[in-house]
Amino acid sequence: MATQDYPLPRFHFQVDWGGAKISFTEVTGLVMEREKIEYRHSDSKDFNKIAMPGLVKNNNITLKRGKFERDFDYNTWLEDVANERVDKRRDVIIRLLNEKHEPVAAWAAARCFPVKVTAPDLKSDANEAAIESLEIAHEGLKLMKV
Repeated sequence: MATQDYPLPRFHFQVDWGGAKISFTEVTGLVMEREKIEYRHSDSKDFNKIAMPGLVKNNNITLKRGKFERDFDYNTWLEDVANERVDKRRDVIIRLLNEKHEPVAAWAAARCFPVKVTAPDLKSDANEAAIESLEIAHEGLKLMKV
């Protein structure tokens, strides 16, 4: 009996946060984008421009997670960067896992720092976890070999 390949589910992943693994409920913004340069010189016989690869555009990554009372490493990092301690940047690795909890795809974001933190929405009659959002900037996103 032949095995059949299926697309991987997107709900089984882990985030390596500069050496520590931290759980998140959602990761968005894993975008690799390159700007396009268009050029045409004046004596070209073609009536079109040529396209060349330009600079890489680094989009922010958004991480969402439940708010925990004792989140010391997470909160300390946010405070350190807020106090302009630039040396506190971290490399972040996001791994997509298979059913055996093994990585099958991974993205590495270099030298990340927080640019936006959104506190959870609070509502007196809500029946759900308090989810906060963290948006991080980075200096490059690469698809890793696993």
